[in-house]
Amino acid sequence: QRQLVESGGGSVQAGGSLRLSCDRSGYTDSYSCMGWFRQAPGKEREGVAALYIGDRSTYYADFVKGRFAISQDNFKNTLYLQMNNLKPEDSATYYCATCVGRPPIGDAWGQGTLVTVSS
Repeated sequence: QRQLVESGGGSVQAGGSLRLSCDRSGYTDSYSCMGWFRQAPGKEREGVAALYIGDRSTYYADFVKGRFAISQDNFKNTLYLQMNNLKPEDSATYYCATCVGRPPIGDAWGQGTLVTVSS
């Protein structure tokens, strides 16, 4: 199975916070990387953050460093993205995905969760 289910999106004011969750219990294939990507209307999908399973290292795009944090709860089989100090330009549909490489390239995608940040 290759099922990933995102949740936690919503509408917030600039400066606010959200925590996104990705239920990966339905993903039973092997993977070496799991991360978060986003796509705004009319723009290409871009990598946000990733966690590399083998060495537990992380990747963050420059535009989210110091504001976002990726984490996981292996007991719950869930990947998280804590997003703080949100900006209007963070508005996008956020996806979790398996990935490869650094910076990460997405492979198997979830359905996405919408984040809207108002000024």
